[in-house]
Amino acid sequence: MNHQLTIKILLRKISFLDITCSLHFAGTCCSIDMSSYEKSDVAEREVKDRGEKEENKDEEKGGFLDKVKGFIHDIGEKIEGAVGFGKPTADVTEIHIPHISMEKAEIVVDVLVTNPNPVPIPLIDINYLIDSDGRKLVSGLIPDAGTIHAHGSETVKLPLCLIYDDIKSTYIDIQPGSVIPYRVKVDLIVDVPVFGRLTFPLEKTGEIPIPYKPEIDLDKIKFDKFSFEETSATLHLKLGNQNDFDLCLNDIDFEIWLCDVSIGGAELSKPTNIEKKGTGFIDVPITFRPKDCGSALWDMMRGRGTGYAIKGNVNVDTPFGPMKLPITKEGGETRLKKNKEDGGDDDEDEE
Repeated sequence: MNHQLTIKILLRKISFLDITCSLHFAGTCCSIDMSSYEKSDVAEREVKDRGEKEENKDEEKGGFLDKVKGFIHDIGEKIEGAVGFGKPTADVTEIHIPHISMEKAEIVVDVLVTNPNPVPIPLIDINYLIDSDGRKLVSGLIPDAGTIHAHGSETVKLPLCLIYDDIKSTYIDIQPGSVIPYRVKVDLIVDVPVFGRLTFPLEKTGEIPIPYKPEIDLDKIKFDKFSFEETSATLHLKLGNQNDFDLCLNDIDFEIWLCDVSIGGAELSKPTNIEKKGTGFIDVPITFRPKDCGSALWDMMRGRGTGYAIKGNVNVDTPFGPMKLPITKEGGETRLKKNKEDGGDDDEDEE
């Protein structure tokens, strides 16, 4: 009985200690939680107060900057109104092709720039690009392009150059004789008081040819007057135009060789139009001395064919402007023929 009573008393003490410890621990936790909450609340209030102060400072600073910007803007408008500053204008008015040869095309772009300001404005840089169907043909930069006078307009000429070998080596589908579309893009950069640097993007489109030299053949040679000292004859030339545009032949400058002997040059008697992908015939009078030709002339007069060569140039008008194109023929063969009144046969075929 005594042992049982002792055990019961011990169990009660242990339970009491457990309850006391639990209450003490709970109180401590509550104390800690309350303290943390109070500190967190204070920190939040401090952050909030600091944020409000910074916002007030930013508002004050922003308001000051806005006032300064507004003041500068107002001053700028007053200066512009009083002095008469304004934005210049620019436009591509025309594109010229002053020179086209078998090697290159020279292009001049006319840009009209109008300056409404009371002071000259400098053209700082001009960037240019020529492309065809999105493919770059040529590009570059022209620095310090000049100055536009005050209260005036001026046409700025931009000289550009297309090298055909560069184009054909880059784009193999662009063949001689074709006509390709192009677009010229120009960025005109000027420096204007009050406004600062301004860039004017400009562009214009058109077409440009890739010329092909005419094919030439000596169809016939006919006597008009014959003597050993001087003989006049007419050269019947056949010209083939392989271009996608017409050629109006205005002048021809060439030299002709018979059996490696030069008999001189000739001039065109009248202009001739040759349609695109077509053939034309021209008569060219020539005067030469038979005694300078050696045996070659006598062989031709006996009805024997003889070799000939032609080298020179033709001056033609095209829809794209005048061109000077080369003409060459080597290894050809022809015969001299007399007029009907001299006993010749005009209808005889050439050998």
